[in-house]
Amino acid sequence: MQRRANRRCEDWQIAGHLRGRPSCRGSSDPRVVGPDPDPDLLILVDPLDTSELAVRALHGYTHVMLYSRSAARPVVAVVGDIYHHLQLFIGCRHDDGEDRAYLVTADQEIHQLCTRAPVSLSQALITNYLMRPAERLQPIARQQALIDAMTASGPDGPARGRIGVDFGSISLCHVASGQTDATVEFAKGFAIWDLAPGHYILHAAGGTVIDLQGKEMPLDYGLGDLADVAAAMDKRRKFIAATGSSLAQEILEHLDAPPAEDRSGAGGAAP
Repeated sequence: MQRRANRRCEDWQIAGHLRGRPSCRGSSDPRVVGPDPDPDLLILVDPLDTSELAVRALHGYTHVMLYSRSAARPVVAVVGDIYHHLQLFIGCRHDDGEDRAYLVTADQEIHQLCTRAPVSLSQALITNYLMRPAERLQPIARQQALIDAMTASGPDGPARGRIGVDFGSISLCHVASGQTDATVEFAKGFAIWDLAPGHYILHAAGGTVIDLQGKEMPLDYGLGDLADVAAAMDKRRKFIAATGSSLAQEILEHLDAPPAEDRSGAGGAAP
């Protein structure tokens, strides 16, 4: 799938049961699918995240998440990376009530994901969606306390702290798989379609996501009815996602950012 770089195509669809694949109609308005006017399952689809890179055959990610209104939480999430060997990151709730995360490779190997032990800030690889110079790169470049902590030698040896670029839900999946240690978003906030699928997969792998007040972000996104769903599409959330709470809190301690609050204005073509 391909889409214009300046166009979003996120779509909430509500279905009482699944028959075939949900489709994206280029709208963020919720739709009821099927005969049940008040179904339990919500389906979130972002068919092509990072579209401005996908059109250059660099990165292209598809997000799908099933959210149960009765359970007030996701039950399945899949983030697909169509250009790489590590293709599908999956989180799902099993019959025993436990959430588990998996990675599926291009050769169909399946690996269960468990986050690795948190490292100290001076040893961490932290990512941020810093592609946009004014909106994202400049704010993180001004985080002098964070940069100082990442470049200071400590008990763990010489500093190996690094800051890299990552995107939307896949950035949280990379934390879940141990490819990175943390990802942060404190400038603009992520829309629900960019955050929620990766949030659930990281949770299922044992990681943590906190807001900028240090509180754990719940899986309950408050999607009780159609009005709640429509309102959720216009909110952005700032967060720190990490392999464990110790690293998340250490990042927060060195982050010069205002308290996290959801805010309106979710439009735009990128996280």
